[in-house]
Amino acid sequence: MAATLSFLSLPIKPLQTHSKLPNLNKPTKTHLLKNSENPQKVLQNLLQQTTHQLKSSPLPLTDALAAGGEFGLLEGRTLALIHPIVMGSLFFYTLWAGYLGWQWRRVRTIQNEITELKKQVKPVAVSPEGKEVPSTPSPIEVKIQQLTEERKELLKGSFRDRHFNAGSILLGFGVFEAVGGGLNTWLRTGKLFPGPHLFAGAGITVLWAAAAALVPAMQKGSETARNLHIALNVLNVLLFVWQIPTGIDIVFKVFEFTTWP
Repeated sequence: MAATLSFLSLPIKPLQTHSKLPNLNKPTKTHLLKNSENPQKVLQNLLQQTTHQLKSSPLPLTDALAAGGEFGLLEGRTLALIHPIVMGSLFFYTLWAGYLGWQWRRVRTIQNEITELKKQVKPVAVSPEGKEVPSTPSPIEVKIQQLTEERKELLKGSFRDRHFNAGSILLGFGVFEAVGGGLNTWLRTGKLFPGPHLFAGAGITVLWAAAAALVPAMQKGSETARNLHIALNVLNVLLFVWQIPTGIDIVFKVFEFTTWP
């Protein structure tokens, strides 16, 4: 039945581009008049010729092969649920990777704050004998000390390496599962469904790749690349959040139209 419906959905191309069959030539007026007395026979002959043409046609039969149990477990509920589980996990992992990146950014920017504050510190008073006059630390000096201690603690967290590793894992698993989700839909239904979920998923995948492509420039100290990297990942998270409701709807449909395993 699936194969028959798929044949009917195939686009019909002009006969002159595929017809090497002499019987499919355009009938003449005399031929139509001759067979008009028996229209049932005319339709039967036309049906036989069309069937023969479809059987010998090189047109792809992808739709007919993509649904109906031919792929066994690959069309089942178990494999279909892998995609939402993995992508749900990657959403929270994205937030974690963002936190690590923000902490690493804090390590870099806090040093800039310390440098600027040191420019505001007044010179130490010196006695006529050339000795420093003891004095209480100024608020600026206290702030410098606090920031210095904070930076030391942040450096212990190795946020730079941890953020890089998290981003690499996110990119690898994310692209793999984004493609895998579309493939699983095709295996179950024989087609894809253009819509918000598919388009948002494609956008997220592209943003992952674009953000990763900025890493070499970031390692060379480009502040523009760093800011763009942050902007792309913020947009990525927003798309991810927007995609969640449509993903939940698809999960409900998986339970409705599939069976275990």
